[in-house]
Order: sequence, then C-alpha cells, then structure tokens
Amino acid sequence: MEPHVKLWLEEDGRLVLSDYRARLLRLVRDSGSLAQAAAAMGLSYRRAWGKVRELERNLGVPLVQSHVGGTGGGRSRLTGEAAALLRQYDAFTYDLTVEMALLRDRHFGDRFGRSAPHAGLRESGEQIEPVANDPVDPPGGEL
Repeated sequence: MEPHVKLWLEEDGRLVLSDYRARLLRLVRDSGSLAQAAAAMGLSYRRAWGKVRELERNLGVPLVQSHVGGTGGGRSRLTGEAAALLRQYDAFTYDLTVEMALLRDRHFGDRFGRSAPHAGLRESGEQIEPVANDPVDPPGGEL
C-alpha cells in the first residue's frame, strides 16, 4: 500500500506551483524548449506558455526566458528564481513522501492496521475512539 497525494501550493489563494506545472518547468529546463516541453505533455505551445505566465503573474517573478529562433530555432531556459523554486519544491515533496511513508506505517502497518503498532492509539497509548462522520465510514459510503 503506497500513499499518493495531489499536491499544489497556493499563496493568497493563487496557485504558485503544482506537480503538473513543476513537470512543465523541468521539461523546459531539460529540453531547452518550451515547445518541446509542451509537446511532451500533450499541450499546445500557447497553453503551456499560459501556464508559465500564470505562475509568473502569481509569484511576481519571471520563470522562463525565451529567445526567438535563428538557425536551429529558439531557446528557452529557466530563470534563477525558477531553478530555486524547483529545488525547494523537490525538497518539500521528498520530505512529504518520507513523512507519508512513516504515517502509512504508523496507521496501517502491513495492511489495514492489523499489525500497526500505533494504529488507533494516541502518542500516550490511549485508544482513539471513532467520531461521527469519520472518513472511515462516510455518509453515503463514498469518499
């Protein structure tokens, strides 16, 4: 059993980064081309550029610098701010993955809490009682 989370970061209610947009920025970094990054994600160039511009607007900093073609076409590269943002995001998501694995082990043990040493217990060892409308058995039976 492996936990998964759909992650995005907001600032003042505005999207500033998500797994999807981080992937787009990484592809720009690795390929040197927003057009190639867009194609790799199945996006139009216009849509990819719009996603980058949205992040730039919400963060207040440029993330991608593009230079118009010539021989061999144009080139795009990440700004220093974008590179730093990706490093921070990658470190954050790594730490989150580690913590999720620890929490999975704590709450589920090998599966559904049968051998989890802490499942259903507070740090003090006191038993945790389920509460009404607990997500374990939600109204309507769906999460």
